[in-house]
Amino acid sequence: MVLELTLNGRPLSLDIEPRELLLDVLRDRLGLTGAKRSCEVQVCGTCTVLVDGAPVSSCCTLAYEARGREVLTIEGLVKHEQFARFEEAFVQHAGLQCGFCTPGFVLTLKALLDAGELGSEEAIIHGLDGNICRCTGYRGILEAARALAGLDAT
Repeated sequence: MVLELTLNGRPLSLDIEPRELLLDVLRDRLGLTGAKRSCEVQVCGTCTVLVDGAPVSSCCTLAYEARGREVLTIEGLVKHEQFARFEEAFVQHAGLQCGFCTPGFVLTLKALLDAGELGSEEAIIHGLDGNICRCTGYRGILEAARALAGLDAT
């Protein structure tokens, strides 16, 4: 079957198998490796991409479900000047170590910021509930999120 969507701001048409996952199409067929495979049950956030601006677990989403929609990966966000804000916040607040989970956190935060859903510490914690980091202990990530939301006290 043919999958037609907008990927990172560009139209894409690709032949896919009905059972192919969005994560596999992105990583294996298109070489976009920012989204990672980890839990495969929608609890860790490492496979997060944005579909029509909303965070989606690409490890559990059939590629065909993205037909006619806009998909943004970390590779696409990096090309926008908006990315510099995220990069600065994560670097300044030591919000990353190994980087495995970072793309998922960044894309989730982008979606939350775009939706105006980062108005408080509680909203940040709730919004990031579907993302897991195994290295940082979350302090730096939460500080980066507060900075992005304008809640940074430093």
